[in-house]
Amino acid sequence: MKHLKVLNPFFSKYKWHFLGGLLFVSLSTIFKIYQGVIVREGSNRIMKIIGSGSSAEDSGIFIRYGLTLLILALISGLFMFLMRQTIIVMSRHIEYDQKNEIYNKYQELDQRFFKEHTTGDLMNRISEDVGRVRMYTGPAIMYLANTIVTTITVLVFMLSINYKLTLLVFLPLPFLSILIYKVSDRINKQSIQVQQELGNLTTQSQETFSAIRVIKAYARENYFTQQMRNKSEHYKSTALKLANTEALFGPTMMLMIGMSVLITVWYGGRLTVLGQVEPGNIPEFIVYVFYMTWPFASLGWVTSLIQRASASQERINEFLEVKPDVKNNDSSIYEIRGEIEFRNVSFTYPENNITALKNISFKIEKGQTLGITGGVGSGKSTLITLLTRQYDVYEGEILVDGKNIKQHNLNVLRKSMGVVPQEVFLFSDTISNNIFFGSDGTKNHEQIENSARSAGVYDNIIAFPSGFETMVGERGVTLSGGQKQRISIARAIIRKPSLLFFDDCLSAVDVETEEKILSSLKKEMTGKTSILISHRISTIRQADLIIYLNNGEISEIGTHTELLNLKQEYYKLSRLQSS
Repeated sequence: MKHLKVLNPFFSKYKWHFLGGLLFVSLSTIFKIYQGVIVREGSNRIMKIIGSGSSAEDSGIFIRYGLTLLILALISGLFMFLMRQTIIVMSRHIEYDQKNEIYNKYQELDQRFFKEHTTGDLMNRISEDVGRVRMYTGPAIMYLANTIVTTITVLVFMLSINYKLTLLVFLPLPFLSILIYKVSDRINKQSIQVQQELGNLTTQSQETFSAIRVIKAYARENYFTQQMRNKSEHYKSTALKLANTEALFGPTMMLMIGMSVLITVWYGGRLTVLGQVEPGNIPEFIVYVFYMTWPFASLGWVTSLIQRASASQERINEFLEVKPDVKNNDSSIYEIRGEIEFRNVSFTYPENNITALKNISFKIEKGQTLGITGGVGSGKSTLITLLTRQYDVYEGEILVDGKNIKQHNLNVLRKSMGVVPQEVFLFSDTISNNIFFGSDGTKNHEQIENSARSAGVYDNIIAFPSGFETMVGERGVTLSGGQKQRISIARAIIRKPSLLFFDDCLSAVDVETEEKILSSLKKEMTGKTSILISHRISTIRQADLIIYLNNGEISEIGTHTELLNLKQEYYKLSRLQSS
């Protein structure tokens, strides 16, 4: 239960639902258990009738007994309804709060976390795990409270009649408690394994659906079907082991209840003959035993729910306890001018220990454009990653407007940036909404259209039957690579940011289109500090400063003309592309 302690604040938040539910459980149980008293009185009256003969008055009394039982059942049912309306509703509120808490936590975490965990695992914890926790905060608590209140109430009624018969009836229950104690630990371990296998299954499904076009292009459907079948088999075998363990509870509990009934009939009959109890006490005890059947029969199921919830909450707690490496150390509001400086920056990715940058130093003034080129894996994109604080550097420092980037308000810093990543991501929404995503203000169609023109994609958009209201599909699947890149550019510039970062964002367009886009962007980039990353010399040749990276180090730095005059790697790349 230690992992479930984090839920206590939720119970405090919804204390009136919780306390009201406990009250209704108690009232429902008392009215239900009191039916045993009516059964006792009715049975005793029957015994008297058998001994003395029947009369019309006796028939009327039995009708009143029947109506009393019906009324008690209706009142008990009403309170049971109210019990579910409080405790189950509380569990839904807690589920809602938990999902929001986890989702907000995901928003706080940095790039490292998402590289170390699969999407399927993240989705599984916010859906399946939270759902299992809800079964604890709702049904498990409700039935556990019902079991406790029923047991106490029944004990009070039974002990008031005969303590020896009561002890004998309850004799099998300690053995049931020992069984639960022994099996619960096994259930907990198997529940963790089930959740892990389910996470693997979800990840496999998510990757298959995301890569369905590639799978079909290579005719690998059978391979991935087999992969899914194997993971499903692992999940099934693990889940069946858990089901087999849980299956021990039901038959064992019914055996214990049956033994209690047999003891009631045998020993109760003996006490009746000796005159120590009334004849009506035997059916009364049997009623009490059967009223306890479901609470105790549900005890194993409730234990299973709690163990599963504990395993799921442990997985949730793992994420909730993660502290992001990147933290916001300032909350003030100000404007970013755009001066950028790297001072002896070296960076190694923590998740794989790959050194991406080594002793990088350069400076660009407000309004200048920096071009970056180099071989694959030379660390070009890492520069943008560090500037947007997806990661923090621990060797050297990055300055923005003369201030260490770690000391800036993270929200202000990122809102002053327009970023076009190397891997374009479009939401499954309309083109206009995808472009407007980069803006903070009220949706303005003229602004959206102007951004599309500057990005060189306006003509393509209006050629679609629905124009800017065209749905792009999941990840922009209905658009070409060049169209997705240009829509991403439009999204970056619509905000009019003071910092613009383009990470090889024109690789999917031809040279002629590239010239048109760069010509349109020149106006947008005026007065803004810009960084252009590209393998094409034609993209960066007009930059105020150009850096050539090689294995994470600056091997050449200068203007286009200066680098050509050096006749080194930049010069060779330029000659190669020109030819």
